[in-house]
Amino acid sequence: MLDVETKLGAAIKHFWRTRSDQRDRQGFKTGVKDAGNRRAVTGGKHLDGFVNLIADIIADAGLHDVSIHKSEKIRRTLPGYFRPTKEWDLVATSGNDLVAVVEVKSQVGSFGNNFNNRVEEALGNATDFWTAYKKGVFQPSQKPWLGYIFMLEECPESLRAKRQVTLSPFRIDEIFHGRSYAQNYEETCRRLVRELLYDAACFVTSNVKSGKQGKFSQPNEELSIRNFAISLHARAAAFARVK
Repeated sequence: MLDVETKLGAAIKHFWRTRSDQRDRQGFKTGVKDAGNRRAVTGGKHLDGFVNLIADIIADAGLHDVSIHKSEKIRRTLPGYFRPTKEWDLVATSGNDLVAVVEVKSQVGSFGNNFNNRVEEALGNATDFWTAYKKGVFQPSQKPWLGYIFMLEECPESLRAKRQVTLSPFRIDEIFHGRSYAQNYEETCRRLVRELLYDAACFVTSNVKSGKQGKFSQPNEELSIRNFAISLHARAAAFARVK
């Protein structure tokens, strides 16, 4: 199979360098800049390396008539069940079969404001997707593969243990007590897979300095890019065998 760790390093490098370039360029023509980290992402493209990695994994599986949609918005948009449509980061089809669908997310700064939002998005997207499948929205497709990639900024704020919160009369799950945002994101991704909401998830952390050189960490082997790639590659290869 592909050297996915090297390709992930290239995606990490692209992420940080593109964010930096977009932050510097944003507002150059108009003189109006977005506030904070927003100016680094409003230009888009910073997650393209991850999307290209996913596309390479599918293409490597030998499914010759596969169509990998990663740029044209309408091709990456699928019907939902609790909502009309959802735009995904990558959609792969083969004839009338929906082969694979992947969502890619990142978090840089603003951890307290966005942690719950990211979790709710991941849960809602998967719930809507699988309900649509169960209700026959994607017929006559075989069962598709759903994946999730999340990259978190590695910094003191994301790695520092949070102050423990006590509630009454109901208790918070002890596994979340006194843990960092990085640890909580890791546990969330693990549970998303264990609860069968996603076929595979990849969780990586990286900091802006070493990330520009393609460096990253994978805190949990279960959520590694290699495990993610093995699962996706196997599903695409299975589609190839029945074609």
